Amino acid sequence: MKVVSSLRETFVQTIKEVFPSITTEDPLYNLIAVGAIFVAALTLLFISRLILQFQITRWVKKTRNVWDDALLAHGFFKRLIHLIPALFIFLVTSILINADSTLHGFLLKTSMLYMLFTALLAVFALLNTVQDIYNASYFAKRASITGFIQVAKLGVAILVMLLSISLIIGKSPLLIVSGLTALAAVLLLIFRDTILGFVAGIQIAANRMFNTGDWIQITKFEVDGEIMEIGLTNVKVQNWDKTISTIPSYSLTNEAVKNWRGMQESGGRRIKRAIYLDIHSIKLCSPPMLERFSRIRFISDYIDKKVNELRAYHKDYSIDETDLLNSRNLTNIGTFRAYLQAYLQKHAHINQSLTLMVRQLPPTELGLPLEVYCFCAEKEWTKYEAVQADIFDHILAMLPKFDLRAYQRDSHLFFSDAVKLPPEQPASTPSDEQPRSPEKQ
Repeated sequence: MKVVSSLRETFVQTIKEVFPSITTEDPLYNLIAVGAIFVAALTLLFISRLILQFQITRWVKKTRNVWDDALLAHGFFKRLIHLIPALFIFLVTSILINADSTLHGFLLKTSMLYMLFTALLAVFALLNTVQDIYNASYFAKRASITGFIQVAKLGVAILVMLLSISLIIGKSPLLIVSGLTALAAVLLLIFRDTILGFVAGIQIAANRMFNTGDWIQITKFEVDGEIMEIGLTNVKVQNWDKTISTIPSYSLTNEAVKNWRGMQESGGRRIKRAIYLDIHSIKLCSPPMLERFSRIRFISDYIDKKVNELRAYHKDYSIDETDLLNSRNLTNIGTFRAYLQAYLQKHAHINQSLTLMVRQLPPTELGLPLEVYCFCAEKEWTKYEAVQADIFDHILAMLPKFDLRAYQRDSHLFFSDAVKLPPEQPASTPSDEQPRSPEKQ
């Protein structure tokens, strides 16, 4: 107390040397005191930044820890330094300003608000640091904590707001909270997306449904791309056309969403495409055709095996091989299907441990669909499309070797049929004419 009194007396005496008749109740004294307090606070802030921040930066760079670098990058120490001038204003105000004056209370509340918002910004920097460190870890690939960080920020901001309001009006924070219960319905409406996003964030994190970097498709929102960020209320997705879509976070749990993560983590990306064959090109294999097919490396053993099986069957049942009605024969489409199966089984970019087949689908007016179903080992989009194109280039090129044709609508004939006019009707005689109704005249 003696130190406080001496400081006050020293300050008052210094002012009286310039203004002899001044008193501590004069507005001029209060103006000089406030000016001195703020000038000293700014000087203290400048010195603190010059000395402390320089020393802290040197200390951080010397250490090998990652967390202190992140704290420095997010300005945690820089924001904490503001507590020094705030605390200085709080302490010096009680010394230089009369306790019963309005200015005294105003400066104390201002300094406490300064400290509250400084602490809020420091906590934000700390939470950002936690998020950065987590995102750099292995666990970030399993679950995102962006939503939880945003919830923590929102909670701290609400707490600081309540404390600030209670400080300004001079009421207990509990009294303010109890008064807000009457506005609960309005608050629920205002924070509807926040609440739904928080619940969705818990479901996503608990079930590991989505994470940043996942390729998702949402037909309803025309979203097709990678997740950039999963926030508390919004999810940012960069589509493949480089546009960015922003959708509500709860849409990931409420809407039909296709996540391609399973494909990316699996051993291959599926190829499922059919070629339509002209049904009129399907026929039984003649001996010259079989001789020609047996020279194809992939199915030479298959042809020998099938020919021996058929020869044994015809011999057992005494069937003449030239009797097409009773004998069994290979078909060009069946042989081509066996060739494609063998070709895919030898392909370097097809995963042989996953499902691989060549199958027929029900015939349509466009022909007989022959579908290739397999998994490409290359999962990157451009490489995958290149492998798929090479496979079907080869398939289309090999069709004539098996006397098969791919179905292709003749555009010339189609156009001719489309513009064909109906045949001319013979001119009607007067006796054939019917009276028109008044509406059609």
